[in-house]
Parts: sequence; structure tokens; C-alpha cells
Amino acid sequence: MMMNTWKTQCKFASGTIVTGKWHGGRYHLLKELGSGANGIVYLAKGKNGHTALKMSTDSLSITSEVNVLKAFAKVQGASPGPSLHEIDDWESPKGRIHFYAMEYIQGPDLLTFIRRNGQTWTGVMIVQLLDVLEKLHREGWAFGDLKPENLIVSGPPPRIRFIDVGGTTLNGRAVKEFTEFFDRGYWGLGSRKAEPSYDLFSTAMLFIHMYYPKKFTKGGDGGKQLIQLINAQSDLSRFGPVLQKALMGKYHSAKKMKEELLILLSEKKEKPQSYARRYSSRRRKKKSGSLTETVIVLLLTLVLYALYIYSYLL
Repeated sequence: MMMNTWKTQCKFASGTIVTGKWHGGRYHLLKELGSGANGIVYLAKGKNGHTALKMSTDSLSITSEVNVLKAFAKVQGASPGPSLHEIDDWESPKGRIHFYAMEYIQGPDLLTFIRRNGQTWTGVMIVQLLDVLEKLHREGWAFGDLKPENLIVSGPPPRIRFIDVGGTTLNGRAVKEFTEFFDRGYWGLGSRKAEPSYDLFSTAMLFIHMYYPKKFTKGGDGGKQLIQLINAQSDLSRFGPVLQKALMGKYHSAKKMKEELLILLSEKKEKPQSYARRYSSRRRKKKSGSLTETVIVLLLTLVLYALYIYSYLL
């Protein structure tokens, strides 16, 4: 008889009661939220109300993900990921299951949010994502598996949150989990080494995906194909200079990509060629002073956030 896989071992019906072996926490499973490479996540009800419960037979993967959540908690400001409630084991009818309970974050995923509210929100949400990534990268981590399903927009006001940390990897190591469409290795544009530029490539692909919701496959030269798709969409092409730099690995920090994206967002709509010329001209000019640049970026950020909060409340 074939041995049960982790997926069948962690599969339980709604109504199942999970009791922690070491801390005694009780969780009533309500429904399955999703599954990943090494476990299943359930919506459960426990002492903290609704919670997300991640189950796995792999204790090392559970420990690794818990360490990531602890690292998220150290990020300055509100945590970009779910807060950790507890970690424990459960002696289930199918054998020992390792689990951790975390905050249940409600809201649509990023693609659904954009579909509901319009593509004008894409730039604002990507700016917010870059701000979160900058803080995560400073803690020494790359998120790795950036895709709409792993990004929930909670609120109001709208705020991007990470919900699956299984792919989060220490800088310098090989990315643990990835999705081909958002992976630079698949497109032939870099390695799968965990570093800021890996996440920034995926961020550019997220931006493109908001304008091409139906995923497409690689054909020939991946870089040329992506640039052609950017230029073929008028509303997307205005962001071409920033997207191309991210795709080609020319950004080494999310902060720099955010600053240059904010400049394009502050511009009035013009022909893509005009954007390219003005962008190139601006890059050739010497900086007038880091303090002035910082103040401009901060003001642009405040204006953008004010606009999307106002729009959401209408």
C-alpha cells in the first residue's frame, strides 16, 4: 500500500478540532484556504477569533516560515505579513502534524483589487509594495514568490500584505519557491539567487500582469518579448523606462525603483517617446541635492496616498 503524502496527511474536513500538544490551543477548522509546496492553510476559529492555520508534516519548513514571520515583525512600521500567534504540534488521527497559527488577513488579492478598482491603482499599489520590499530587504530577506495570490489588499485604507511566506529566503541563498511567470530564471534574465533585484524583477512582472491578466508563455528571447509587450500597451508603455530597468536587473534597491516610478506617476500623460526622452534627459542631469530630492519624493508619496484613500472612501 502506498504511503500517504503530506497532502493527504494534512487534509481534514471542516469541523475538525485541532488541539496543540504543548500549549493546549484549540482550533475549529472552518475551511481550506489553500495549499503550497509543503502544507495546507485553513481558516480556523480559536482563542484569537478567526485565524489562519498552516499545517505540514515537515517540521523544518514550519520552523523556517515561523522565523520569517518573526523577521517580518521586526520590520519598521506595521508588519507586511501576518502576525504569528503560536507554533505547536497536533497528534492527529493520521499522525503528528506540525502547525502554526497566524493572523487571518482578509481582502482581495492584488489582481482582483485592480480589476475592481481600475488600472489607475496599479502604480499606487506597486509603489506601496516597493516600500514594503525595501524594509524586508534591509532585514536580509528576499520574498521570492511574488505573485498576486500572495498579495492581499486589506483595508480601508488599501494596504498590501503578504500572506504566504513559504518562498521567503535569506539573501544569497537559492530562492526556495517561485512561480515561472514571475521568475527571472524562466525568462532567461538572471539567476534564482535571493537578492533585492530578484524581487524587483517579479515586481515589474506584477505590473505587466495587471495590464495582461491572461498569462503568456516565453517565446524566444524573453527580454525582447517583455519589452515588446510593454511598448504595445499605451497605458503601460509610459512606465517602460522603470520596468525595463527592473527586468534587466539594473536596480539594486526597491527604494531607487520606487523613486523613479514616483517621478513617472507625477507626470501628465504623454506619448511614450516623450517619456523616454524626458527620462533619459533627467538621468543625465546632475542631482541638485539629496535633501531636495528626498523632500520631493516624500511629497509625491503623500499626494498619491491621499488620492487613493480619498478615492476609496467615495
